[in-house]
Amino acid sequence: MEKYEMTIAGCKRELPVCRINENLSIAAFIMFGDVEITEKSATELMKIVPEHDIVITAEAKGIPLCYEMARIGCRQYVVARKSKKLYMKDSISVSVKSITTDNVQSLYLSGDKANLIKGKRVLVVDDVISTGESVAAVCELVNKAGGNIVGKACVLAEGDAINRDDIIYLNPLPLFFDN
Repeated sequence: MEKYEMTIAGCKRELPVCRINENLSIAAFIMFGDVEITEKSATELMKIVPEHDIVITAEAKGIPLCYEMARIGCRQYVVARKSKKLYMKDSISVSVKSITTDNVQSLYLSGDKANLIKGKRVLVVDDVISTGESVAAVCELVNKAGGNIVGKACVLAEGDAINRDDIIYLNPLPLFFDN
């Protein structure tokens, strides 16, 4: 398998290059299980994000980063779930289509988590922002809950996301096009 080597928050990593379609491949950045990169990325992001009261991410790949940023910072985080659980009363939801999923998905916040966000300064985080669809869906949930989005942050901005002026990121991540 082809690899793409890069340094992220001082950590050298080889990311597997995965084909999305016949013309496009991406370097897959997976934080799950990589405690060193999770901790160092969270520390570096915390130096450059705005003040916030709570951190939120979409299930699942952003969870380690969200947890670590909350642990060293505001001490509160929320996960927008991909399915509605039995215990999630009075939930709110939005739809999202991500570059790494085949189908349209829904994201859910339970009523108690929505109430936790209401009136708070909310930082939206994810591991990678590419098309921005996942982050936009989380922002829509935060808005529905009455939260005040103060920033959107990620470890890597992929492709055209590097040109966005509304996100904070540590490193650019290229897309790989077949000619």
